[in-house]
Amino acid sequence: MKNKIKLDSLPKHIAVIMDGNGRWAKSQGAARVFGHKNAIKAVRDTTEGCAELGIEYLTLYAFSTENWNRPKLEVNALMQLLVATINKEIKTLMDNDIKLTAIGDIASLPDSCQRELAQAMETTSNNKRMTLVLALSYSGKWDITNAMKQIAAKCETGALKAENITSEVVENHLSTSGIPDPELLIRTSGEQRISNFLLWQMAYTEFFITDTLWPDFRREHLYEAIVSYQTRERRFGKTSEQI
Repeated sequence: MKNKIKLDSLPKHIAVIMDGNGRWAKSQGAARVFGHKNAIKAVRDTTEGCAELGIEYLTLYAFSTENWNRPKLEVNALMQLLVATINKEIKTLMDNDIKLTAIGDIASLPDSCQRELAQAMETTSNNKRMTLVLALSYSGKWDITNAMKQIAAKCETGALKAENITSEVVENHLSTSGIPDPELLIRTSGEQRISNFLLWQMAYTEFFITDTLWPDFRREHLYEAIVSYQTRERRFGKTSEQI
């Protein structure tokens, strides 16, 4: 499948909704957290696969604002796993020249998570090959609401006039400011919904949905998604003849 990928037309930015950890664990007769632990290999394989191909940005939906409503035991386990994983994967990021950054309400994370995340981002800040974006305590509605608050505050002070608010102004106040919109979204486990992820940014994103559960996702699945993306005609409202 990798041989079918056209390297001159790769998506610059791939976003992934990593779904199916709980169902994978259930199929193994184990607790949900077992699925989260076994998903780390999928994260590593996908990240390295994207970097090797030349993808510039990879965004992983790691924890949504809605995920705080899960059982406290699972949330606590996820936070502990996040700290351990970030610490463990720094070497992988450095070896592959990958910069780590994050979007979301980071201040809502436990202090230990914030410290590990900040340290990892600082350590990898000069890496150039690819940027790995972790969406943590993130939701598209939160992102847009937060942008509106910033814009409203500027309007109140007179720094910005309402008639001057454009799509570009909104984009510059989103947490993804400076990051191109994703051309390709991959969602695992067969679910067919956006789940409050990058709502503004995915206005023209191509979707690839696979029944594969996230802990089983590997590079071949990534390659399959990219090949599918490259067969599509992206018109952005125009006709085929105009492209």
